[in-house]
Amino acid sequence: MGILLTADAAASTGGGIIMIVYIVLIVAFMYFVMIRPQKKEQKRMAAMLSELAVGDSVLTNSGFYGIIIDITDDTVIIEFGNNKNCRIPMQKSAIAQIEKADAE
Repeated sequence: MGILLTADAAASTGGGIIMIVYIVLIVAFMYFVMIRPQKKEQKRMAAMLSELAVGDSVLTNSGFYGIIIDITDDTVIIEFGNNKNCRIPMQKSAIAQIEKADAE
């Protein structure tokens, strides 16, 4: 009878270790599939926004193309179209892409 109890206890301990291994594998999978790519994208966006310069052509998140006229700490003034009176202040985070003026 004592042998059966120890075999039962050993089997339940092995099942607990397997469960821990599964949890660790799931957490590692979530990190490499969800968290790591998001952090890479955040770093890329921060680097892109830090390189903003007056005269750069930008694409906003709303789909408008414009040229940067002025830059402050967290906002930029963008001129849209050929109309020189259409200048709109926007947050830097509203910029999706940048095309440098000297890239031609």
